[in-house]
Amino acid sequence: MCGYDMEWAAFHMIEVMSSPNFSLKRTGYLAAAQSFTPSTDVIMLTPQLFRKDLKSSEQYECGFALTTLSNVCTPDLGRDLVSEVVTLLNSTRPYIRKKAILCLYKIFIQYPDALRPAFPRLKEKLADTHPSVVSSSVNVICELARKNPVNYLGMAPVFFKLLTTLNNNWTLIKIVKLFGALTPHEPRLAKKLVEPLANII
Repeated sequence: MCGYDMEWAAFHMIEVMSSPNFSLKRTGYLAAAQSFTPSTDVIMLTPQLFRKDLKSSEQYECGFALTTLSNVCTPDLGRDLVSEVVTLLNSTRPYIRKKAILCLYKIFIQYPDALRPAFPRLKEKLADTHPSVVSSSVNVICELARKNPVNYLGMAPVFFKLLTTLNNNWTLIKIVKLFGALTPHEPRLAKKLVEPLANII
């Protein structure tokens, strides 16, 4: 955290991450999230450890794994673990669904081939029953749309519905930014957006 090289401790961190003791595991995952880089050699030893903790019945252990994976993800880790993360989108716990969605964004950046097969599952979460899951989905899709807005024009009706029904100000800001990126590619959107934007203001 202070900028010192921690490569010498990388293997020890993995040992602590695999501990059955909750406090030690939490410390190990935090240390890995803070100090592992794509050039850390021992990252190649972690897929099985991540896989095990992503399937944990203890939601916070699963949460550590998702948070750390999103911080240390490499193309190989993304390829190896994307199916486990996508499976977590169906978790009964909103905490896990939210973290899985946010982790997917980092996987998409490192392993773009995962985007096409996983995107329909991500899109389903825009209709989730929990507001934090919907907010996470909106965030990820908005970030993806910044790079290539044209690909997301077909989702304009879904986002328009969210714009007129959601009460979360931060999520609404994200949706307004998304429409700002989409409008130059579909001028008819501007006229349709006047009334809901006026209501928000």
